[in-house]
Amino acid sequence: MHCLTGPKKSGGLTMKAVALTHYLPVDNPKAFLDVDLPKPAASGRDLLVSVKAVSVNPIDTKVRRPKDKVEEVPRVLGWDASGIVEAVGPDATLFKPGDEVYYAGDITRSGSDAEFQLVDERIVGFKPKSLGFAEAAALPLTTLTAYEAFFDRLGIDRAGADKGQSVLIIGAGGGVGSIAIQLAKAAELVVIATASRPETTSWVKELGADHVVNHREPMVEQVRALGFQHVDHIAIFNDMRHWETAVELIRPQGGIVSIDDTDRPMPMEGMKMKAASLHWEFMFARAMHQTPDMIEQHKLLTWVAEEVDAGRIRTTVNKVFTPINAVNMREAHRLIETGAAKGKIVLEGWAS
Repeated sequence: MHCLTGPKKSGGLTMKAVALTHYLPVDNPKAFLDVDLPKPAASGRDLLVSVKAVSVNPIDTKVRRPKDKVEEVPRVLGWDASGIVEAVGPDATLFKPGDEVYYAGDITRSGSDAEFQLVDERIVGFKPKSLGFAEAAALPLTTLTAYEAFFDRLGIDRAGADKGQSVLIIGAGGGVGSIAIQLAKAAELVVIATASRPETTSWVKELGADHVVNHREPMVEQVRALGFQHVDHIAIFNDMRHWETAVELIRPQGGIVSIDDTDRPMPMEGMKMKAASLHWEFMFARAMHQTPDMIEQHKLLTWVAEEVDAGRIRTTVNKVFTPINAVNMREAHRLIETGAAKGKIVLEGWAS
């Protein structure tokens, strides 16, 4: 264990963390370091959470992507966690010490790959009672992304008023897609999911997809062979290589939502001719900009926990590493970077 910030570990004032100082390829043994850092204290509306499990998302690997920048103070990544509230700031009203919680955090603040983390209570939910910490840690970021994409961006009705409408979920086998299938079925939509390998095809069917098409083959023909000339909603949860396909398949006045690849060409003529709309989903936006409706993330995470406990939504954890340390974090990032991960990868527990 390296203590890169100077203070000696004494009196419980430091904590273990997995951090980086250099942005290195994942096969470099120094891509992540086990370090001791000062234990933070809660103020304002912050909670101090004792982190029990974290999950790894593509955003983690993108932030870690090799570049020349060097961090003078070790940087802690991680934007998915579950744990127990250790302390609350003086202005916090939603939680108390001892509450079990889960959350995705704020990309502008220190991350969850540490024994203790500060997080604004307005973006935290009560952990599903029926799940362990590892299972719960797999949910927040992907759940927030899928929920906001469908219900906030595309305007789909959560309670089923749009029953029977169709949604094409491109990249359905990944973390976001795995939750999105379940949310779409809960809203009583007809789900066309894309997958390209036998294991992901089985996975999306298991989660409730009504139809499966291969996104490595021409999709327009496949979708139309299912009887859909157009689809009502399209969610692009991998990358924008499929933009032209999405424009061709979206119904007039329909909506497309995407989460990545803002730099790829996106010709808009077809969208204009259909009066169709494009929405961007970025689940960190509320916390990053301190939006007036920031507390909606607390509400939706708590709602999802209730749905999980009722058996209507399931966790999407696929692999769990123990403990949370630099070696396991490197392996989790390596698996994410293959682009073939199914469901979510989680790290649980700290070595004593």
